[in-house]
Amino acid sequence: MRIALGIEYDGAPFCGWQRQSGVATVQASLEQALSKVADHPVAVTCAGRTDTGVHGLGQVVHFDTQAERSSRSWVFGANANLPKSVGVTWAQTVAEAFHARFSAQRRRYRYVIHNRPVRPTFLQWRVAWEYRPLDVERMREAAAHLVGEHDFSSYRALACQAKSPVRTVYRLDVTRDRDLVFIDIEANAFLHHMVRNIAGVLMTIGAGEQAPDWAGEVLEHRDRTLGGVTAPAHGLYLMEVEYPPEFQIPRLPPTSAVW
Repeated sequence: MRIALGIEYDGAPFCGWQRQSGVATVQASLEQALSKVADHPVAVTCAGRTDTGVHGLGQVVHFDTQAERSSRSWVFGANANLPKSVGVTWAQTVAEAFHARFSAQRRRYRYVIHNRPVRPTFLQWRVAWEYRPLDVERMREAAAHLVGEHDFSSYRALACQAKSPVRTVYRLDVTRDRDLVFIDIEANAFLHHMVRNIAGVLMTIGAGEQAPDWAGEVLEHRDRTLGGVTAPAHGLYLMEVEYPPEFQIPRLPPTSAVW
């Protein structure tokens, strides 16, 4: 049978999602825990691999097993064997046609910026820090250039291995709550470092170093070397992955003002 799980994790202690030899990763921790519950080796496939330091609230995975366990057993059994920085939030049997990555229709990320002159202490590995005052209205004006279907070559990592740089951004919002600035972006899929590179451009514009039209100019160049800086990983959160209704994958409740 095929099982789908919802996963949340603090990315700070890990060298990213993907299993790697000799380092701690989210995937390796999860597979080790699930293998104990299933009593056989388990390999999981995720909706989207995240980089070192990136966090997840709405990651989705699937795996195949012959072990018969209740949804409660998968959740609480896995959590009993996971480090406190990783948690399974739900589990359910899904159709064999379900694939955590290829069945996904939309993905939503949030980038969180602590915008004040003094660096953060308690939130230092949970947010990016920008000491320069950010003008949210300028950032919103810039964000409008990136909504729709575009070639995002200028906004992906030079080492990105995606076959096509074309992606569709359905929503790109910039909001503020006191000292916190949020960049919420929803797209059909993302390129390597795409959200962090967008955040870097918007922060540069918000700080007054470039005009809002610069976001569109960077897009038109289709050249990463002419883009802005890559924003830090620890401000980035994978918030939600959306699937066709027939798979009945749980939707997350509305998030708090911070996360």
